[in-house]
Amino acid sequence: MPIDELESEIAAGVVFSGYEVDGQLVGVMGIQHVRDVDLIRHAYVLPGSQHHGVGSALLRHLQNTSTRPILVGTWAAAEWAIRFYERHGFERVAPSQTPSLLRQYWNIPERQIETSVVLANPPL
Repeated sequence: MPIDELESEIAAGVVFSGYEVDGQLVGVMGIQHVRDVDLIRHAYVLPGSQHHGVGSALLRHLQNTSTRPILVGTWAAAEWAIRFYERHGFERVAPSQTPSLLRQYWNIPERQIETSVVLANPPL
């Protein structure tokens, strides 16, 4: 992510948490309070650190700090990401609800709305 985009996300209220191994940052995940929910934003783990519990630890940390329903939006084609969130208690929101949630809580183009899913914990 370019630095100007990172600064913009932080200015918009995204709070990032990082995961380090031997002093090296290997994963980040953000959370953003929007109205009555928290959004998981920008979840990244270095390829060499994937499948070692980094993403799970970051998600657990954010879940433990949140007191509101948590939503995450991702590409419908990102089946690996959907499975990750489902393993951690998230459930897909009904396709009929997805566009309105994406418009309500995110600022994304219509084309992205058409190709995205929303998962919720607890389920909506």
